[in-house]
Amino acid sequence: MKKIKTGRCYPLALALACCALGANAQNWQKLTHPTYEEMLKGFPVTQAQYDQTMDFGLGRNMTPERIVQDLDNVKKQGINAISIEGTFGTPSPYLSDGYMETVKFMVSELKKRGMHMWIIDEGQYPSGFAGGLISKRAPEYRMQGVIMAKRIPLQDNESITDQALASNIISAVAVNQDTRESRNVDVSSGKLNWKGIPGKWTITLAEHRFKTSVTRSATNPTHGKDTTNSLIDYLDPAATGKFLEFTHEQYKKFIGDEFGKTVLGFRGDEPEYLFNPWSPKLLETFKAKKGYDIAPYLASFLGRDLNDEQKQAKADYVDVWSDMFRDNFFKLEADWCVANGMQYIVHVDHEEKLMDLARSDGDFFKNMRYVQIPGVDAIWHQIWYDNVDNYPKLASSAAHMYGRPRAFSESFAAYTPKPTVTDARWVVNEQLVRGINLFEFMTWNSGYIRDPAFVPVSAYVNRATWMLANGVPAASVAVYCPTESMWLGNRMADSTYKVITRQLLQHQVDFDYIDRQGITSVFKLVKGGFVNLSGQKYTTVIIPTVSVLNSDVLNKLKAFKAQGGKVIFIGDLPTQIASPNFLNAKAAPNLSWAAKADWQNLQPSFFAGLPHDVKLNKDAPDVKYLHRKWKDADLYFFFNEGKEKQDLNATLNSAGKVSFWNADNGTAAAAPNTVKKATQTVVPMQLDGYETRFVIIRH
Repeated sequence: MKKIKTGRCYPLALALACCALGANAQNWQKLTHPTYEEMLKGFPVTQAQYDQTMDFGLGRNMTPERIVQDLDNVKKQGINAISIEGTFGTPSPYLSDGYMETVKFMVSELKKRGMHMWIIDEGQYPSGFAGGLISKRAPEYRMQGVIMAKRIPLQDNESITDQALASNIISAVAVNQDTRESRNVDVSSGKLNWKGIPGKWTITLAEHRFKTSVTRSATNPTHGKDTTNSLIDYLDPAATGKFLEFTHEQYKKFIGDEFGKTVLGFRGDEPEYLFNPWSPKLLETFKAKKGYDIAPYLASFLGRDLNDEQKQAKADYVDVWSDMFRDNFFKLEADWCVANGMQYIVHVDHEEKLMDLARSDGDFFKNMRYVQIPGVDAIWHQIWYDNVDNYPKLASSAAHMYGRPRAFSESFAAYTPKPTVTDARWVVNEQLVRGINLFEFMTWNSGYIRDPAFVPVSAYVNRATWMLANGVPAASVAVYCPTESMWLGNRMADSTYKVITRQLLQHQVDFDYIDRQGITSVFKLVKGGFVNLSGQKYTTVIIPTVSVLNSDVLNKLKAFKAQGGKVIFIGDLPTQIASPNFLNAKAAPNLSWAAKADWQNLQPSFFAGLPHDVKLNKDAPDVKYLHRKWKDADLYFFFNEGKEKQDLNATLNSAGKVSFWNADNGTAAAAPNTVKKATQTVVPMQLDGYETRFVIIRH
């Protein structure tokens, strides 16, 4: 193959990398549309702000000498950024002045080495308890929940008259123990009344009170995961302000002059609710958004025997508190980072199990709406050779929808089995091809990171993430994420979206997840499609099984169809349309204007009829790809996830000169035996098992 000149890997290459993409030190924070030449200049030694990072605990033995030694060793492994985290046994208490002096020293040492820092915003996890300072110094801002106060069993025909209730009792529900019939009980008067009726009933009283999801804190002497240190009330902006005061503002006092320079931003970890949230403004906010009082229904949410009315009210409840979570926690932390020249990374919990995420975080895409770098994590065994999963696309889809260049993965915490360097590379590639382009490797004590064989992997990942963070995403198929139906308890919605997305990638149909928020308030409707904030155009929307659609979504989809877009329902059609709320949902109208398919029996013709950037000459379900557009070129990234070699001819929807770029060594070479057509190029490719290939077509 003919080599393409890329420059030499000596100090001048670093200068060239800095000049690439316009010599703007903050370009890493922005969506870019670079030229081929700009990318080629930066390829040998990429811009350091794009590099992978690694979790680095500030625990025992963090002396200046140890810090210097560790940073030298980290640098030798090809890792140019660390994510600091307060851990057990810190020489000075987490967030104290002494702790901050250690951080300040570390920043100075990183700067000497041309390295960078991300700050994990908590002393362990989840984010939001400020290492225990919320409980100690601002207990009024602790997390609150709707909790069972008391259960009152009733005999056949037993009545209760004017029983006084505590002031924090907000709701009651009666359940028949034999039939499981459920009835809301009015307690708005502050008294409990129940007229005896036949059957054995139990009345559950619900109260609001301080209660926290569990935390693991660097300041907990037991080292346990418990409720010793309370999280903040995520739904209260004043509580988030107090959290920022105790954490971010303390860092700013000591190292603020390096914000946006050596220090790139803050990273959050798994903020969540393990119960039904409460906040002082909840009822007021709910009524303003939904037009009715949610209090009579709250007690019913504590049980499992909800009737249809209660399920619909609960969907409204989750819709509102997830709005509050977005606006009063995630947005405020993101805004603070931007105001200080930095970026905010966060991942929530259960990304691989959206039914669970819908309970603990409400709505993934709401959570990520204002976050500069949306994230997921890959821990335990969530991604492995025998467990290929598409959930990393949640983070990359959020980034694409909202015009963000980066999507993040915290990878390899508590992995079972422990990965080798070869395993780690496979897991990284599985996520790269699904749009992740920033990794935080866990942890400095992990065997694979300290292995000398990891050094070339570091170089590969740094170049790969740089390439895949620049340009504009190009997938034109969108899959609707049926979160609202999951709020209603529809598990089939969860199953069908997983099945269809797996099959799409196996047929080389790339896609993004989209949601109600994107459709109704983010996308611009143009002829033939929806255009997101990245400038990416979706021409086909696939909707899995759904119980309900919101009227604003339905109206936008009809307009999308009228403008030339394609809408395909592949599972059960919605029976209800929420307008203006779920409680008063109406029967779904005729949907004959949209196409339909059976998710359990999708034929090759179905996939052939979808937009394709890539067509292979034979079935190769293990081969996945990602496409991004530069100003005058197209990047196609291929990964053979399987162990069998693939000998392929790939027809790519781009015409021009083809080169293969090698992210292992920073070189590029002309691709042999390509066939140029009017608007396409046929590229012969041989991919060994687990091999990747960067294909660049210059126009």
